[in-house]
Amino acid sequence: MRLVVDTNIILSAMIKDSTVRKIIVESGIDFFTPDFTFDEINRHLNYICKKNSLSKEINLKIIDILSKYVNVVDLSFYAHKIMDAKKIIGKIDENDTPFLALALSFDNEGIWTNDKHFLKQKKIMIWKTEDVLKKAIP
Repeated sequence: MRLVVDTNIILSAMIKDSTVRKIIVESGIDFFTPDFTFDEINRHLNYICKKNSLSKEINLKIIDILSKYVNVVDLSFYAHKIMDAKKIIGKIDENDTPFLALALSFDNEGIWTNDKHFLKQKKIMIWKTEDVLKKAIP
C-alpha cells in the first residue's frame, strides 16, 4: 500500500507517542510526502517541544526516525501536476495543492490527512487515521 501523508499526520506523530507514530513506523505502508514537509516540521520545532514536553534533541531524533519511514519526494517529480491540483483544490485550500499534485503523480491509494479541506474534492481518496489503522492492522 502506498499513501501520500500530509504534514498534520507527521506533526501528530511528533506531538504524541501514538497510534499515528506506530502506523508510520510499524505498518509497512509506503508513505510519501512533498519535499518541504520536514522543513515545515523543523520550523515548528519550538511549538512541538512545548506540546510534547520533550527536548529539542529528542524531537530531532523523532524527526530522524520518522523521516526513515516517509519518502520525501522532490518537487521535480510532481511539478507537472501542480496546475491540475490547483484546479481541484486551490480554491479550497492552496496549501493542500502539493499533496494533491504528488498523489496525482504516481500510483497510490490516496492521501492520509486530518485536513477536512481534502474531503471537498473527489479526485483522490482521502484516508483518516482510523481508516489507515484498519488497513495497517487488520
